[in-house]
Formats: sequence, structure tokens, C-alpha cells
Amino acid sequence: MNRDRERELLELFGTARIEKYFGTTLSFDNEGHVHINLPYNPNLDQPRGIHGGVVATLLDTAGFFAAAAVSKSILLTTSELSIHFLNPALACDLHAEGWVLKAGKRNYVVEMRVSEPNGGIIAVGTGTFVVL
Repeated sequence: MNRDRERELLELFGTARIEKYFGTTLSFDNEGHVHINLPYNPNLDQPRGIHGGVVATLLDTAGFFAAAAVSKSILLTTSELSIHFLNPALACDLHAEGWVLKAGKRNYVVEMRVSEPNGGIIAVGTGTFVVL
């Protein structure tokens, strides 16, 4: 991904109110992976850990930006999202990562995962993102 595209996606990420509320940050690596970091925020807890909807949002966001990083368009949306919650997220920072498995003309199949700082996997997902 070129620097102009990366800058465009970082600007888009910065306009999302939910990302500001959550306090997440976005970065890209040289292998085409997207990284989203969420510092622990007790306001996102439920009685037994961080709410699953927060984890799902991290997966969806990582998938979207992974697809957008390889797409020529910025007008993408989630058309399918499958999540497997493997472990609870208990009062910890979270890291989401996403990468494209297959890029088509209009559809991008992406794999994502959310992990805790010690590397334990909280959830994994796959998603299909479509160009509008």
C-alpha cells in the first residue's frame, strides 16, 4: 500500500466517532496486515469481561480496513461477518489484526483475530467486504 492510501485510510479512521469513544488506534504493517489497538476501558465492560460487541466491532473494523487497504475504492461495506468467541477478555488491552485472504473484483474475504497482550486469542472471524 502506498503512503497516500495509508494516509487516506488513517484520516477515514480518525473521523469515526466510535473509534474516538473506544480510544482505538490503527496501523498497517509491511505484510499487508491491519492492526487496531484498544487500551483497556472499564466503560466497555459487562459483569464478566469486555462486552462481546466491542470484540465484534474490533473484528469488523480490522476486516474493513484490511479490505480497504487493497481496494481502489473507499466505499466498502460488510456483507458477511462470522465470529468465534474463544475466550473472555478480562480487563485488558486488546489487539485486532486483519488480512485479506482473497481479493476479487468487488468482494474481499478477510480473516481477523482479537488477542490480549500475552498473545491469548479472544476471538477469530472471517468477513466478506463488498465495494458499493
